[in-house]
Amino acid sequence: MSDPTLHSTHTQSQRLLSAAHSQSAEALFDTLKTSSQGLSDNEARTRLEAQGPNALPKAPKPSALKRFFNQFRHLLIYLLLVASAITAFLGHWIDTAVILAVVVVNALVGFIQEGKADQAIEALQQLLAPKARVRRDGVSTIIPATDVVVGDLLVLQAGDRISADARLIEADQLFIDEAILTGESLPVEKQTQLLEPNTPIADQTNRAFAGTLITQGQGLAVVTATGSQTQMGQISGLVSGIQKLNTPLLEQTNRLAARLSVVVLTVAALVLIIGHWIGHLDFLERLMAVVGLAVAAIPEGLPAVLTITMAFGVQAMARRQAIIRQLPAIETLGAVSVIGTDKTGTLTRNEMAVVDVVSLAGRHQIEAKGYAPEGEVSAHPKPLSLAGLMTGDGVGDERHEPFERLAIAAQIAKRCNDADLVEDQGRWRAQGDPMEAALMAFARKIHPAGRVSASDESAWRRVGVIPFDARHRYMATLDQDHQGRYWIHIKGAPEVIAALAGVEDIASLDSILDAMMQSGERVLALGSMGPFSDKPALDHAMLQGQVRLEALVGLMDPPRDEVAEAIQQCHQAGIQVKMITGDHVGTATAIAKAIGMAGAENAITGEALDGLSDDEWVRVAKEMNVFARTTPEHKLKLIQVLQSQREVVAMTGDGVNDAPALKQADVGIAMGKTGSQVARESADMVLADDHFASIVAAIHEGRSVYENVKKVVAWTLPTSAGEAMVIKVAILLGWALPISPVQILWVNLITVVTLGLALAFEPKSSGAMFRPPRPRAEPLVGGVVVWHIIWVALLFVFGVFGLHAYALSQGASMAMAQTVSLNALVVLETVHLFFI
Repeated sequence: MSDPTLHSTHTQSQRLLSAAHSQSAEALFDTLKTSSQGLSDNEARTRLEAQGPNALPKAPKPSALKRFFNQFRHLLIYLLLVASAITAFLGHWIDTAVILAVVVVNALVGFIQEGKADQAIEALQQLLAPKARVRRDGVSTIIPATDVVVGDLLVLQAGDRISADARLIEADQLFIDEAILTGESLPVEKQTQLLEPNTPIADQTNRAFAGTLITQGQGLAVVTATGSQTQMGQISGLVSGIQKLNTPLLEQTNRLAARLSVVVLTVAALVLIIGHWIGHLDFLERLMAVVGLAVAAIPEGLPAVLTITMAFGVQAMARRQAIIRQLPAIETLGAVSVIGTDKTGTLTRNEMAVVDVVSLAGRHQIEAKGYAPEGEVSAHPKPLSLAGLMTGDGVGDERHEPFERLAIAAQIAKRCNDADLVEDQGRWRAQGDPMEAALMAFARKIHPAGRVSASDESAWRRVGVIPFDARHRYMATLDQDHQGRYWIHIKGAPEVIAALAGVEDIASLDSILDAMMQSGERVLALGSMGPFSDKPALDHAMLQGQVRLEALVGLMDPPRDEVAEAIQQCHQAGIQVKMITGDHVGTATAIAKAIGMAGAENAITGEALDGLSDDEWVRVAKEMNVFARTTPEHKLKLIQVLQSQREVVAMTGDGVNDAPALKQADVGIAMGKTGSQVARESADMVLADDHFASIVAAIHEGRSVYENVKKVVAWTLPTSAGEAMVIKVAILLGWALPISPVQILWVNLITVVTLGLALAFEPKSSGAMFRPPRPRAEPLVGGVVVWHIIWVALLFVFGVFGLHAYALSQGASMAMAQTVSLNALVVLETVHLFFI
């Protein structure tokens, strides 16, 4: 029977969302009014009507017309619109048309550059599974994922994408890839045991989350949250609720516009009043002259030149594999003082690899190139060996050479394996479990295809298997070689394989494991038995005390090749780099040390962050550089705290869990190859090559763009001031205007933009990356620029009036004299350009 209290709101589901991992299946069934047979169809329909579809809310999109009119929301534009209204009222239609043309052209440039609307919420929606397999009335059935309701029983199978958050009540060798939510490199093994109430999301192994992918096994789970109440929905809410901060350049230009507006209005009013006292012009003539003064003083071409300058920077960045999605981001990059970076897929490859092998022959390093079956093998600088652990068969084995020992390990890795590698357009990717794929890549590095005869390889066949199970924590295979002999190959947890091998010196084994795990490695043990002439019966009993421990292999998601150098370049440029990851603190610390991050030995976890006061948050945000086991909320809060301290923050990431932080950051940077669609749509910049070093190149480009922007301002403002000074002097001295307002508009719209393009091509400064980031509040117009404006304005006055007077003295008409003055103005602006 339907329970109306369950249908009214999602309040109860929200409570269960945070407590489901600590409640028994029976308690959940009772609270959610469901059972092991699932809901009835009638009950499910009733709940669907009350709860709504299992879908994320779509973000409202502004219409194209609204986005176009938003381009007019600028103080300088308001002044020009007032000027056009005055000229229209006075019947000067040509002046009105030219002023409006300037306004519309600038609006069109802004509208086009703004591009398409943000699609982060739509990308999140696409991650939810289109179909779901549920049990209703005791029967398994497939329904649209949007019809899943709280209390449904999800039937989970390998390859499925989970459609809602759920509590597991059955799990059979169930592994789920949760990297998009937690940053965890490997699929998480799931179980059904109860957990502590305050267990972090990343460690809730008895729950399944919407949008994640089942890589192995099967299970059954009761739905505790759908739609916006899921973890994916909460991230969606964070993304949609974030208001993007103004970029440093926009803040500076807004302040400049406000000051210019005050100056222009004040001067125009004074000139109008003084002109009345002087009395040589009637009111309408004075009003038109003041309009001309305002038009001259306002740098109409400045927005266009700034846009074009940044656009050239965007093109330069595209050549460096960095795609700018939001135009102002190119300049903001130049002001970045902190880079907050995800670990998995950003600093690391997001591809597991065997990097360390310890055997009887010693310890060897394996060069990691993702899943590519190639890489150098060399002696490890920190020697370790299994020799002290082994007795009897293991030590007396005739195969003592290092390569032979590695070849044995490679043979075990290849045979005791259910994954494979596929080459796709020159890039190798895993088919199956990432850890098993890494073992297969290791096997092929040691046994390249060219060194193994096709007949030898094809003759091997598997004739028995003990599949991996969480209860015994190993996998074993019985294989027959080309000579008809039988071999048992086994891989699993080191302590389990050591027990099967009869290793008694557990302290020495633990010492070896500690040394490997301190490097952030996950360790597997490889063992073998054989050869046997007759086929043995493969079972758990026969393995006890009979296995040879052949090798310990250390696997990790290795750092990208270019990251360490890029980190050093950031330090050199005065930029802090902070790792903010959902992965384990040990793994995060090891990677931070490997890439040379400052303060890598000091890490803080998300659990510790939860107990901080606001003042402690500020201190930790400034002092700490490694943040592990963080949630999307932690990442978002950290960026907001840094921004409150006037830091300009860039955030890199590739998963759904990074999307809120990417959108909040001054510059969000997503990975183009391995990044999720959600991350790319939330970011301002996408790295097409996934190289962290491209961020450093982007910052260099951003700093250069800002330098060119400053040159544009230092050239444009003095020319506008010079034009305005010419008109002001004419009014105050009672002289005829040497240049008409229409001529000035034409110069500002056409000539200024054309000449200003030269500054967009200025080459990058070689010293840009040896200076600290500029302060966020640094003004575009400082004291030096103000004095420069005054002197250039005086030069323009003397030059224009001098030539205008000369033309009149030679008998030229007023129109001809104004033409001479116009050309003088253009020449002066050109000379000024070369000076800049």
